[in-house]
Amino acid sequence: MTGRNNPPLALRGALAPSLADIEALAEDAYARLPEHFRQLCEGLVIRVEDFPTEEVLRTMGIESEFDLLGLFQGVGLPFRSPSAPEQMPNMVWLYRRPILDYWAEHEEALDAIVTHVLVHEIGHHFGLSDDDMEAIEAAAD
Repeated sequence: MTGRNNPPLALRGALAPSLADIEALAEDAYARLPEHFRQLCEGLVIRVEDFPTEEVLRTMGIESEFDLLGLFQGVGLPFRSPSAPEQMPNMVWLYRRPILDYWAEHEEALDAIVTHVLVHEIGHHFGLSDDDMEAIEAAAD
C-alpha cells in the first residue's frame, strides 16, 4: 500500500533535481542541437540558478519568481556591430525552481522542458521567430 507515509518504491529517497542535474540536462540538450547552430553560439554561457534575481524580475515587470523559466542576456547576433566595444559574453539563464514547478504541472519530460527553454532562450540570441525555434527544437530531438 502506498500513501503519504509509504511512497511508491521508485520515489523512496528521491530528491528534486539539483542545479547540477538541470545543468547536465541543458548540456545534453545543447550537444544535440545542430552543429551549425552551436557554431553560431560560440562563447555563449549557460547558467542555472534557482530563481531570477529581484533586479531581473523588476526590470521585466514580472511579479512572481515562478513566472520566468529562462532568460537570454546579451547582444543578439542581429544587433552586433564590429565597431561596438567588447561586450560581456552572451548568457542564457535557466531557472531551476520555475522549471520544476512547470514540470510538476504538465505532462512533459523534464529533459524536454529544459531543451525547450534552452532553445527558446538561445533563439533570442539569433533574433529567431517562434516557428524557427520550433524547427531547431525538433532537430534536437
